[in-house]
Amino acid sequence: MPTFTAHRLSSDNTLFPDRLEIDTVRITYYKGFVFGYQSIIIARNNIASVSIGSRIFFADVVIEIIGGKRIVASGFKKSDVKTIVNSLNIF
Repeated sequence: MPTFTAHRLSSDNTLFPDRLEIDTVRITYYKGFVFGYQSIIIARNNIASVSIGSRIFFADVVIEIIGGKRIVASGFKKSDVKTIVNSLNIF
């Protein structure tokens, strides 16, 4: 199960970087806070689309879920984002 962690120099990730764990059945998104973290588990068959939001140094992964919810995991290296999007589009 590959795990991708956002870079600490990106915005909103200085202390608590975003993290994505990709499995064959689900994706788990972790957003850290001062006290604990929030985790969102998404079944692969509930993903409507995956896209990339690119900035100068880093990029975002935008996951849209069936039903209209949208998750933006920000601050990843561009090479990691391409790997994430490719692995999610395989299934």
